[in-house]
Amino acid sequence: MTSKTRSQLFPDVPTTAEAGYPEIQGDSWVGVLVPAGTPNEIIGALRREIVRIIALPDVRERLPALGFEIVGSTPEEFTTRIKVEIETWGKVIRAANIKPE
Repeated sequence: MTSKTRSQLFPDVPTTAEAGYPEIQGDSWVGVLVPAGTPNEIIGALRREIVRIIALPDVRERLPALGFEIVGSTPEEFTTRIKVEIETWGKVIRAANIKPE
């Protein structure tokens, strides 16, 4: 597991940090993006609907069973997450001299 915490699906599998490789970290995430300039009223309505849906009992049961951690962050928190990911993986790409093909 390259995430910071152990998987809910595989709690006995140690993280890479626990296995002695703390420099190897990464996880996956899913989010909803909208075009730049989308009015805040629409963003707010979309977020409220997503929060409502992820609070439904069947969704709260099913997503963790598939290995997802339900977060439901704010647009500002998600923006910060994206910026951190770009910075983190940009360094990896530059250090490895990875080029698009």
